[in-house]
Amino acid sequence: MNKKIIILIAVIIVFFGVFIFLNYFSEEEPIFVPKPEPEEIKDIISANNQFALDLYSKVKDQEENIFFSPYSLSIALAMAYEGAKNETAKEIENVFYFPKDNQGRRDSYFNLQNWLLRKNVSHEINVANALWPQKDFSFSDDYFNVISKYYQGLIESLDFVERPEQSRKRINEWVEAQTKGKIENLIAEGTISPLTRLILTNAIYFKGEWLQEFNEVNTKTDSFYIAPNESIRVEMMQRLDDEAKFPYYAENDFQVLEMPYSGEETSMLVLLPKERDLTVLEEQLTVKNINHWQENLTKQRVKVYFPKFKLETKYFLKPVLGAMGMPKSFSDSADFSGITGQKDLFISEVIHQAFVEVDEKGTEAAAATGIVMELTAMPEEPVPVFRADRPFIFIIQEKETGTILFIGKVKNPE
Repeated sequence: MNKKIIILIAVIIVFFGVFIFLNYFSEEEPIFVPKPEPEEIKDIISANNQFALDLYSKVKDQEENIFFSPYSLSIALAMAYEGAKNETAKEIENVFYFPKDNQGRRDSYFNLQNWLLRKNVSHEINVANALWPQKDFSFSDDYFNVISKYYQGLIESLDFVERPEQSRKRINEWVEAQTKGKIENLIAEGTISPLTRLILTNAIYFKGEWLQEFNEVNTKTDSFYIAPNESIRVEMMQRLDDEAKFPYYAENDFQVLEMPYSGEETSMLVLLPKERDLTVLEEQLTVKNINHWQENLTKQRVKVYFPKFKLETKYFLKPVLGAMGMPKSFSDSADFSGITGQKDLFISEVIHQAFVEVDEKGTEAAAATGIVMELTAMPEEPVPVFRADRPFIFIIQEKETGTILFIGKVKNPE
């Protein structure tokens, strides 16, 4: 064979080899991300959705407005769950409905996050996880490896003991960057103590434009009933034209409207009671019912009036999650030995902060979750009290041999 042809073939082989190597080992997200098979992720989707409704039912009477990200909370607690053992793990598992199969659960979160972060979609979304361990404190390499591999979490050591304020600012800066400045000061002053050894964080950001935008010209001031007989004035957006066709479903006491975002990869599902009271609708709020309502949506012309709004919420969920069935995680009897190899950590607080703004163009939303873990108060050895206030015997001995040199009894020191 011609020598030049052989050299050319060799060059081509090397070129393609380098190309394949760089693409395989590149840290850049692949252009094509396969959609996870429903069977592969159905358990964590079901778990996330059920937890969403459970938590909603717990906080619905505590605040006038509610807004939180169950996905952010689920991922953050899943990272904590990876290090939980025994009863502590069972309690978290029951509250968050985590699948028991470790490998299946980890693969599901990994595949779902990759899918959410895929490119070439019409909306904008970011999901990021991070662990912030105390420097020079002993943690399990296996635990860090699981978080890094399956939750794609950043691991950055900080000094909570000597530099608590700098550590707090670093975490908050990371959260702000991941949420485009929408979540600020997640970890407030005083949250970090000299006993803080680990903080787990998740941040999620979303921005989508309506598939059918509202014309600002049509936005009018209108009444919004905050109680059956009490109203306020709000900016009410309107879509009344013939082209205003939306997936819609109605029953006797409520209506369901789906408003897709551009690209139709995401949407907002709105559940509206026919009466000016949410109680009846809240009583029907189950995963099964929501699935049923969505299955029965029919695209049709709908006259839509929808308020512009902006919500900012912050929750300290230690008492809520404890009441939901995981009190051990917040007590000295917590077992997070999968994180350090010892039963020396407990969760001192779960902080969740969220933001959403809806206008004529679309929706921007963000949320972050912080889990602060501290050293348990290790049981102290009782300090003995020796009060020689009654007759006693005493011995003077030679220690090396144990020879008693003197022995006596004191019955009356005077």
